[in-house]
Amino acid sequence: MITEGQDSVVVNVPATVAAADTTKEKGFFLDRWDRPAKAAFYSAILPGLGQAYNKSYWKIPILYAGLGTIGYFLIDHNKNYQDFRTALIDRSNVDRTDKYIDHPILGKNNPNGSANLRRARDQYRRWRDMNVLLAIGVWGLNIAEAHVHAHLKDFDISDDLSLRVQPGLLHSPTLTNNALTPGFTLTLYSR
Repeated sequence: MITEGQDSVVVNVPATVAAADTTKEKGFFLDRWDRPAKAAFYSAILPGLGQAYNKSYWKIPILYAGLGTIGYFLIDHNKNYQDFRTALIDRSNVDRTDKYIDHPILGKNNPNGSANLRRARDQYRRWRDMNVLLAIGVWGLNIAEAHVHAHLKDFDISDDLSLRVQPGLLHSPTLTNNALTPGFTLTLYSR
């Protein structure tokens, strides 16, 4: 029974309706999500899974080629950063051997060797960090692409759509006294 306020009327609610409302809350959480949200969620969990959900299988190799290239450079730049970092530590520690001792730019015979090592170390660290940001960016674009593709998958592009081009006048704030400038108006409409 539902009663509310001074002027309320007693309304009998069947038990089956009340039971149906409570069962709506139960179940798997993805069942309540729309298609774009599911595609974005799947792409966030595993890159390319949202594209597979949208049946855009041809995008998956492109995504993994990009991530693989970024991963290769990330590992290479990190290795070089660690090498130059170790060489700089070795150069300052006289008890250890310097693997760059005979190098013309980085060696002990060059008075700027330490500065060159620091510069190389910092450069590879910047490149490594940039690759981490690129990987995060590609991952984010993967999610956004899956979400947008799911939204546009059922977009109707029929023969009833037309484009009308008409001459028009535009207000130009850059000209004196907000003068009018000739231009074109493009209108997309359905017949």
